[in-house]
Amino acid sequence: MTNLVQFPGLGLSFELNRVAFSIGRFNVYWYGVCIAFGICLALVFAFRHSVEFGVDADSMVDVILIGIVLGIASARAYYVAMAPFKYESIWEMIAIRDGGLAIYGGIIGGFLFGGLACKWRGVPVLPMFDLTAMGFLLGQCCGRWGNFFNQEAFGCNTTLPWGMYSEATRDYLMGSTVTAQSGVTIDPNLPVHPTFLYESIWCLVGFILLFRYIKKRKFNGDIALRYMIWYGAGRFWIEALRTDSLMLVPSIGLRVSQLIAGIAVAAGVAAEIYFTRKAEGKPLMVKLALTADNKAALDKLRKERGAIGLMLDADTELVASSPRKLFVERTEAYNAEVKRIIEQTK
Repeated sequence: MTNLVQFPGLGLSFELNRVAFSIGRFNVYWYGVCIAFGICLALVFAFRHSVEFGVDADSMVDVILIGIVLGIASARAYYVAMAPFKYESIWEMIAIRDGGLAIYGGIIGGFLFGGLACKWRGVPVLPMFDLTAMGFLLGQCCGRWGNFFNQEAFGCNTTLPWGMYSEATRDYLMGSTVTAQSGVTIDPNLPVHPTFLYESIWCLVGFILLFRYIKKRKFNGDIALRYMIWYGAGRFWIEALRTDSLMLVPSIGLRVSQLIAGIAVAAGVAAEIYFTRKAEGKPLMVKLALTADNKAALDKLRKERGAIGLMLDADTELVASSPRKLFVERTEAYNAEVKRIIEQTK
């Protein structure tokens, strides 16, 4: 489980153990630690900034749990379906501790099941998608380092200074499941592109750029679309370097993930242009979030007394560019007013 990883051009070498620590006979792998750390960072970000998107943090918990669990399951299912080799048993298919999560499966599953959970919990879908996109970038930035510890998801040979070599890369490149563009020769004894690092840096830069754009967003879903475009563009060129892809058109080196990335970029650009023009001249207004308790109390009143209206002293919307502090203050005042009126109505 130990790999000696070398970067000959930089004069660096690291002895990596896939196991981070053990609890009795149970091994906890760095692969899982990296993914868990990324998820934790994404959660911290989401809970801190949810108020700026009009999303109640408590109501968001169920959405996040469903999105994470079913997103990971979708990532594994996608990986198993697209893997360029056959699994011998169902146990191998579900053994994610050995590596093998396809990010596109996770993205699709996370957004799909998370969106359904939003409908169930009464969370605004598009603002939640914006928060999720930021979380994905953080999670992917950290999670890709799990590939480094596993010595997987690397590229073809390179003469660049940061080229990487290990016995694990050599053993894999000696196998029969290697994919490469037509005419490209792979030498197992030479350094390879550390594509995990490329994607990690790409996601970090994307997070920084979109974080600076949050207050400038023009419509709900703006951040999510820009994430689609940014990640899709990066994945398209990074995927072309990898040696573990499922080839779609071998003669030109087109892979399945490149096709999905290309579609995401094209669709994202078209949607971004359309909705930006539609929102032109109109500032994005964010509806303040009701707490889960207030929402439940209102639903109960509606069932008991039919349609009711609330006369509120506080404004229920804020311009998206408003400071976070103002969002917190206005949201607290709004919920206090709603709670007071509910108590008087009972």
